[in-house]
Amino acid sequence: MGHVLTLAEELGERGIIEIILKHLDHMPDVPISFGDDVSAIALGDGKLGVLKTDMLVGKTDIPPGMNDWQAARKAVVMNISDLAAKGVKPTAVLASVGIPKDFTKRQIEQIGKGLNAGAREYDAYVLGGDTNEAADLVISCTAFGVVEEQYLIKRSGAQPDNLVAVTGFFGKTSCGLKIMLDNLSASPGLRRALIKAVLMPQARLKEGLAIAKTRAATASVDSSDGLAWSLHEISKASNVGFIIDNLPVAPEAREFADIHDLDSTKLSLYGGEEYELVVTLKPELWQDAIEVVKSVGGVLVKIGRVTKEKRLILKTKRKTIPIQPKGWEHFRQSELGT
Repeated sequence: MGHVLTLAEELGERGIIEIILKHLDHMPDVPISFGDDVSAIALGDGKLGVLKTDMLVGKTDIPPGMNDWQAARKAVVMNISDLAAKGVKPTAVLASVGIPKDFTKRQIEQIGKGLNAGAREYDAYVLGGDTNEAADLVISCTAFGVVEEQYLIKRSGAQPDNLVAVTGFFGKTSCGLKIMLDNLSASPGLRRALIKAVLMPQARLKEGLAIAKTRAATASVDSSDGLAWSLHEISKASNVGFIIDNLPVAPEAREFADIHDLDSTKLSLYGGEEYELVVTLKPELWQDAIEVVKSVGGVLVKIGRVTKEKRLILKTKRKTIPIQPKGWEHFRQSELGT
């Protein structure tokens, strides 16, 4: 029999990761297991060195209308967002940049400025990296920070009857991409707000650090793959389920959905690229968490609770529906599960 070739597009991003992980030796006593948002090594004295790497590629990650400065900044921010979810303050960033040979000097300057802006926004520095020629713009960043192990928030600690909360509202990025990719219309003010959500993502670092210090959080992820997928990631790692009864739909997303007869629930659950934190919290420390997040200028929105039964359910006034494990996945170029 001939050997059947399986292509990357059939495997999808997560299938590819699983294959690579099978062939890696596991470091003994590693503080964070494969599959969390970050990696870590023990530094001694109860401290961890925490690392995160993420890659931005022009074809799949840079929508029409995003300039080189914004793309480079985003490449840094998306790494810092994962550190924020773990309660880790970034101190240093490395950036490897693949540049097409027809890029201009000005474009390269904008990439440098964007990398610096993304790091300095969160009080970190770009220390160096690598450059090479590439067929498409590629910016791969690695962020590093140190944290006391007692404050680190993994994906795997959620417990039944914990509360579930997020650091903001969802759906704006989905709508902004529909304007940028599908040319859907919106009033000038609404258009600006939705496109800004795409072009200028914000890592919720202050919120993540504040929550970590309260010891209220039992699990946390960033929502860059979508709210639904983030909930499924915690569910899988913690062996729990969720009942979501207060879906955090952004008012702008609801308004845009009404204009174009779209489903604001789907836009908010399955969009991705939001970079909010999705956190499970001990009920007795909920008030502490709210107050400390408010003190750093953020918000914490309660959206539901953790259940022992491993089902993910959205409850509205009219119906109860399952939350599907869907979100953006590279190679498949579509929503997961579709």
